[in-house]
Amino acid sequence: MGGHESSGYVPDRRRRRPPAEEGAVAGAAAWIVGYVLTALIVLARIEDSELGEIADGAGDSASGIDFVGWVFFNGHFVDTVLEGSFLGFGGSSAVSFVGGDGFTPLVYLIPVALLVGAGLAVGRFHGVTEVGDGAVVGGLVVPPYLALSVVGAVVFRVSAEGGGARFSGYPELLPAVLVAGVVFPAVFGAVGGIVAALRSPER
Repeated sequence: MGGHESSGYVPDRRRRRPPAEEGAVAGAAAWIVGYVLTALIVLARIEDSELGEIADGAGDSASGIDFVGWVFFNGHFVDTVLEGSFLGFGGSSAVSFVGGDGFTPLVYLIPVALLVGAGLAVGRFHGVTEVGDGAVVGGLVVPPYLALSVVGAVVFRVSAEGGGARFSGYPELLPAVLVAGVVFPAVFGAVGGIVAALRSPER
């Protein structure tokens, strides 16, 4: 009797609950840091790119925030929709400013690396030791990443008109929500959580 009282064992309740708060912080941080790193790449050479020409044509109706957002979504394989018309005649196209004559393909690695890192961080915080648990815990980065992707898809829109001409550009909405907001964080966040489980010292 009294053995349990003298053992000094204290259950770790932190690890018994899903780390939703940690997942929210890690997911939001991955999105924000990814945007900032993309901005450093874009703003360094936007003047010499096709995007710079579009920015000049849009005039004061657009800002660098929007154009960085386009490239950030391009880094998730989400195209930018460009629409233009003159005197009622025009059309639209879906383009990416990453690769080719655009910005460095390293942009594609930014969200991947940050989401794996976010899943890894949450997995380590939660102390996962099983692969399945790691995948689930790493996937908790999805809700904040999805929320910010939805906001970005709505906010990063540019429109201008004058002299009978009209122009608009924006991230393609459905891929921005499903691919950037759900698939990327679900897959790479889970990968990070699995890595945390496989590298756990308790295995």
